[in-house]
Amino acid sequence: MGKTKTKNQKKGREAARRVAEETFSTVPHTFVFQRGQIGRNVGQLVLDMRRVMEPFTARSLKVRKKNVLKDFVAVAGPLGITHFSIFTKTENSINMRLARLPKGPTLYFHVAKYALIKDVISSLKRHRMHEQQFSHHPLLVLNNFGTEGMHIKLMATMFQNMFPSINVHKVLNLNSIKRCVLLNYDPVSQEVEFRHYSLKVVPVGMSRGVKKLMQEKFPNMSKLEDISELLMKGVNLSESEAEQDGDHNITELPQVYSGRGNMASQQSAVRLTEIGPRMTLQLVKIVEGMGEGKVLYHSFVSKTEEELQEILKRKEARLKEKEERKRKQEQNIALKKEKRDQNKKRSLEGIKRKRPQEGQVSDDEVEDPGIPEDQAPAEESEDEAEYYRQAVGEEPDQGILSPGKGPPHNKKSFKSPDRGSKDGRKRFGDRKPLEGRNRFRKSEGGKKFGQKGGKGSRFAGQKKRDAGKKFGGQKSFKGRAVMKRQKGWTHLNHKMGLLLH
Repeated sequence: MGKTKTKNQKKGREAARRVAEETFSTVPHTFVFQRGQIGRNVGQLVLDMRRVMEPFTARSLKVRKKNVLKDFVAVAGPLGITHFSIFTKTENSINMRLARLPKGPTLYFHVAKYALIKDVISSLKRHRMHEQQFSHHPLLVLNNFGTEGMHIKLMATMFQNMFPSINVHKVLNLNSIKRCVLLNYDPVSQEVEFRHYSLKVVPVGMSRGVKKLMQEKFPNMSKLEDISELLMKGVNLSESEAEQDGDHNITELPQVYSGRGNMASQQSAVRLTEIGPRMTLQLVKIVEGMGEGKVLYHSFVSKTEEELQEILKRKEARLKEKEERKRKQEQNIALKKEKRDQNKKRSLEGIKRKRPQEGQVSDDEVEDPGIPEDQAPAEESEDEAEYYRQAVGEEPDQGILSPGKGPPHNKKSFKSPDRGSKDGRKRFGDRKPLEGRNRFRKSEGGKKFGQKGGKGSRFAGQKKRDAGKKFGGQKSFKGRAVMKRQKGWTHLNHKMGLLLH
C-alpha cells in the first residue's frame, strides 16, 4: 500500500495553494484579441502575442463576430483582467490598442513592421524554445524611456503594469526567469522596438572540451588516444560550438541555476536567443478612458488651449443633454405606469357596476340540475314564446319551451302508419311515382322508399335473421362501376323524395 498523507503534508499543500491563489490574483492579466476582419497573418500575430503574455492570459480566447467591447469589459471584472491588447486592421495600416481597465487610459499604436514566431525561427540557425519557458512570466526590460515627455512616461508605465513586478526585498528564484521582453524607444524616429528572447545561462572560465563534457550530448572521442587531448587541446571541435562571451554578458550567479556547471558564486554567461514575435510600434495618440474621453496626446494633430476648452464645453453640453433625456424618460415611464394603474382600477369598477344592471344571477340563484320531480319547475319565459311566434308564425305547443309542462312526449316509431299523415298530408309511399321513375326501380310494384331487404337490394343478406349469412361476412366485389351506379341511384331517390315531400 502507498503511504498516506500526513497532517503536516496536507497543511503544507493547503498553504501553498492559498499562497498561489493570492499571488495569481495580485498579478496583472491581459486579454489579447482582435476586432473586425484582420486576415490570416495578423490573426497569427494575435496568437503569438498571447504566447508572449503567458501564463497570465487567455490562450484559447474565442471571439465571435457578434461580440462587442462591452462584452469583454463585462467578463473582465470577475476574471481579474487588468489590460486589453486589441488588434485591428484597415486598408492602409495595422493598429494595436493597449487599454487599462476599468477607466483607462487607452494607447493607440501603429504597427509599422512585424514578424511572426515562425519567421524568426526560420531565420535562425539554432533556436531554443520549449514549453517549460512559458510556465513563468517573462522579464521586462525597458530602454531609453527616461526622456522628457508626458506621453513617454505614460507609455513606459503602461508597459510596466502589463507584466508582474519583481519584489527586490524578497528572495527571487532565478530558475523562474526563462524569457525576456525588450522594449527599446528610439527618440529620433519615435518608434518602439518590441523583441522577445529566450534566456540561457552557461558557465565560463573553462576550455571548450570541458564545456562539451558538461553538456548532455557526449562528444565523439573515437580518434583520440587519451581524454587529455579533449580537455587540453579541444580537437575536433568547431569554432561555432564556442560562442564568444565578454564582459557584456558575464556575471556571477547568486544562486544555483538550472543547467550543468551553473553553480553559486561562479562566473556564468547569459545568452539570449530571439524566439519572436517582433514588432515596430509608433505611438499615435493617448485617450482618457476606455476609447471614449479626452485626447491627452496626439502625435499628428496639435490643438491650442482655446480649442481644447471649446472641446470640453461641447462635451459637457452633450453630457448635460444626455442626463436631461434620461430624466425625461424616467418621468414618462412613471406617468405611463400611473395611467395604466388608473385605467385598470376604472375597468374593475365598471365591471362591478355592470353586473347588477344586466340582471346577472349569483351562484346561489342558479337552478340545481338535480331538482326533485315534485318541485315546480321554472316559469316559462315570455321572451322565448314571443320569439317562437315571430320566427314560426304559430303558437308554441305546450311543452316545447318548457319540457316540464303538458303531457309527456309520445315518440312514434319509425314504421308507424301515422308518421307521415300529420295535417292530412299524404305519405311519400302513397304518392304516385313520377314519369320516368320506373327506370330506377327493379319491378313495377316497387318498394316504398327506405324499405330494406328483399331480392336485388344492396342491404340483402345483412339482417341478423338471415341464417345463411354470417355476421360480418364479406360480399363479393361486383366492380367499381356497378357499385358507383348503385350508390348514385340511391342518392337520386333520396333527393327526389325530399322534393316531393
